[in-house]
This record gives sequence, structure tokens and C-alpha cells, in this order.
Amino acid sequence: MPTEIAENLHRILERMAAAAARAGRKPDEITLIGVSKTYPANAIEQAFQAGIRHFGENRVQEWEGKRGVIADLPATWHLIGHLQSNKAGKAARLFHSVDSVDDLALAHRLDRARAEMNVSDQLRILVEVHMGEETKSGVAEAELPRLAAQLLELPHLRFAGLMVIPPYFDDPEDVRPYFAKLRELRDELQTKTGHRLPVLSMGMSHDFEAAIAEGATEVRVGTALFGSRTVLP
Repeated sequence: MPTEIAENLHRILERMAAAAARAGRKPDEITLIGVSKTYPANAIEQAFQAGIRHFGENRVQEWEGKRGVIADLPATWHLIGHLQSNKAGKAARLFHSVDSVDDLALAHRLDRARAEMNVSDQLRILVEVHMGEETKSGVAEAELPRLAAQLLELPHLRFAGLMVIPPYFDDPEDVRPYFAKLRELRDELQTKTGHRLPVLSMGMSHDFEAAIAEGATEVRVGTALFGSRTVLP
């Protein structure tokens, strides 16, 4: 008997496919990240069994506390919340991607931590861009070109694209200009640096269809997939 999470996933994938079709895109161009922050390990396991392969966590400490029984799942783990510099070492070890890099000092710490791990593969990173006043983290648009150029010089990091958490609007159509702006910033960076930045991480449970219309390659969905949040003990 299908779980509630599996049923939710089916509905989300149908909406993603419809949004992609309206935008003249293919559904397989868009990765669904299940935002598992505050949800217990068994919910993550259910989502994995239903077909989710990418998960997003907000805090290093929370992920450390619940990863025990699911760490061996062949999934990709994203850190999508603001990362404090003193947690960079742990983040570099615990996650496949840090999607919320917003300054050079943090990037240097991640790069050094990855070097100390003595692994051949680079740590994928995205740069979070600050738009609006809902969130305080993220790099300012004016500072983005310089940061991008500096990140491309760090040998143990793979700078793959941009992420945004825009202001909340009741009508998802009102957020589309923020998504369009992120795409424009990405395109400008590609031209300036000559470096391909394939990832646009934008769109959440209430507005991912608008994000897909504006070119999102990754959408981050939590409550629409897992249901109402409960605080972990």
C-alpha cells in the first residue's frame, strides 16, 4: 500500500512534468530535492524508497544527529541552509553539495577541508544570491562576479551554479521576476567567466512551477512531499 509520501511524490512529479511541458522543457532536466530538514530519518527512508535520490538539510548538527541509520543510502545529500564557517569542515565531509556558499572565507574553509580529506572528487558548491529582505544570507548581486571568479580558482571545489530563496508571495506568479533575475545573473556569469554554470536551484513547495517556467534545474520541496513539519526532539 503506497505511503503518503509516495502519493505526494506522484502528485509533485505530475506537476513538475506539466510545468516543464508548458515551458517547452523536458521533465528530466529538473532534479527534485526532498527538503528533509526537521523530518526524521524514517521519513527520509520512505522518500528514498518512493524514488527520491536527492535530499536537502539545513543544519550540519541536525544531519549528524539523524544520519546514522540512513547514511549508507545511495543518495545525494545537499546542505541548503546557511553554513557557519566553524562547521565548514564537517559539512565538507558530510555532504555531497553545499548549496548555500555566500562568501570567500567560507569557500576557502570548504576547499581546505576537502583537501585534507585526500579525495579526488571536488565538492560541488552553489552560490546563494541575496534577493529581498526575507533572508539575510546570500551574496549581494553586485559582489557576485568577483566571488564567482575567486571560487573558480579553488581546486577542490566545483562551482556549479546559483541558488536563491526569494521573498514569499501568496501568488507564485509574483515571485517569477526573482527567478528570472537569477537566470540572468547566471547567464552573465557564464559569459564573463567562460565557465559553464548548469545549475539553477530555485523554487520550493509553493512556487516550484513558476521556478521551472524560469529555468530551474533543481527545485527544493519539503512540506508538499513530507507533510506538515514537526520539530525534532
